[in-house]
Amino acid sequence: MHMPQEMLPRITASTALFLDFDGTLVEIAAQPDAVKISPTLTSTLAALYGQLDGALALVSGRRLLDLDGFLAPLQLPAAVEHGAQRRNAQGQIISAPAADLRHVLAAAEGLVRQYPGLQLEHKNLALSLHYRNAPELEALCLQVMQAAVAQSSGLQLMQGKCVIDLKLSGFSKGTAIAAFMTEAPFAGRVPVFAGDDVTDEDGFRAVQDAGGHAVKVGAGATGARYRCAGVPEMSTWLQSSLVPSLASRAESLPS
Repeated sequence: MHMPQEMLPRITASTALFLDFDGTLVEIAAQPDAVKISPTLTSTLAALYGQLDGALALVSGRRLLDLDGFLAPLQLPAAVEHGAQRRNAQGQIISAPAADLRHVLAAAEGLVRQYPGLQLEHKNLALSLHYRNAPELEALCLQVMQAAVAQSSGLQLMQGKCVIDLKLSGFSKGTAIAAFMTEAPFAGRVPVFAGDDVTDEDGFRAVQDAGGHAVKVGAGATGARYRCAGVPEMSTWLQSSLVPSLASRAESLPS
């Protein structure tokens, strides 16, 4: 059973808030770089960051450079590339050792050359093959990338919403959240994580195992105990969690 929108968990002074980006804070776009940032998103996140004394982090499959670009000038603590890299509350970048991506990169590039509807994101420690504009190629993409992963070591394949993610084994959104929870200002707080995709399920398990709350955004099977209908409802929940003085300030901050 999932709680209705009005019964989503409260964000309080003791919350450590973790938020996915695509499909949670912004609508998923046809192209990864084409997402639209709402006029209030950056200011709302900035106000919540202040309200929580810095205990707010983004947890995404994106590159850190992408998130910073979309939310400029705001730079939040963040776990990116499915946990392989983190920027902690002090601004320190913590990265996993790089894996050999040659086989999977060559396979993905071959597919993109053959099928222009596909798009490849080559990240620092991972890559994503998007087939949103060519959904009929899902089975082929999965078959080719599975074969490439079988020739590699230290890599794991994950399938999300019209995307195949190749990430480092042993790292996930769950491990990233667990790492944040050992550090100030997150340590000792109640973790809350909101995300929309199967790649967020590790994070859901991590926060619920720690006595916190997971919020699934949108439809689909999930282990999260709460559900939010979509990005607009997520925005409403976040804005409603602001104390009145910060809510007024968020409306006036440049986005």
